[in-house]
Amino acid sequence: MRSFGVRCPPCTRETPTYGIIGLFHILPPALAWLWRLVAPRGHANPSIIQTEGMSSEGVGSYWPFATGRMVDQANLLLRQIEETPLVKYALIPNQHIGAWKTGFMPQWVTREYLARRGGAMFSNERLMASRCPLLGWNPTSIVIEGRTIGAWFFEVDKQPEVGEAAYDQGAAILADFFRRELRQFLCDDIDPLGRQIIECCLDNGPLSDYAKLIPHPVLSEDH
Repeated sequence: MRSFGVRCPPCTRETPTYGIIGLFHILPPALAWLWRLVAPRGHANPSIIQTEGMSSEGVGSYWPFATGRMVDQANLLLRQIEETPLVKYALIPNQHIGAWKTGFMPQWVTREYLARRGGAMFSNERLMASRCPLLGWNPTSIVIEGRTIGAWFFEVDKQPEVGEAAYDQGAAILADFFRRELRQFLCDDIDPLGRQIIECCLDNGPLSDYAKLIPHPVLSEDH
């Protein structure tokens, strides 16, 4: 299991932001590659100077320590994902889930939950497509230590402080960030599959298209 963490600001009806990520999301491999390319630093990161908006750490989050060209690193990361079909990818926020301050609790809860599952795949019945395609799939609820963590922690648009309109504005902020960061990779040397994945994002492609572009098994048919 490979996880990606994103520092999220609070998202409310009054102040919509990209803080729309639920407790955890499962990403198809093609979408996971895009998250590695954009590597957002996000909200309240002590290593950034800007006070507003999203910024990127670059390819795979290690670009400040790499040499050569970004496109070469992007191709290497894509080849790594293609050659490791058993790896699953999770997206996990910290600081906030929607309007609610959580700190790093999402990482702790998700790590415990996924570890107890032994890395098993989720079934189609356990996950749903997120309202924002860039967020892959999410559970509607989970049970851990006998306690149910319900929909408001996974479907942020259902939080009374957020709602669908603010969520969709946050999704637009996230999509604009992806488009801004990904256009630089559309050069002659980008892997043809990588070009398809990036163009899918630029065209606002649905989650099903990402799942088809690298068809590694992510969800099982078993209930």
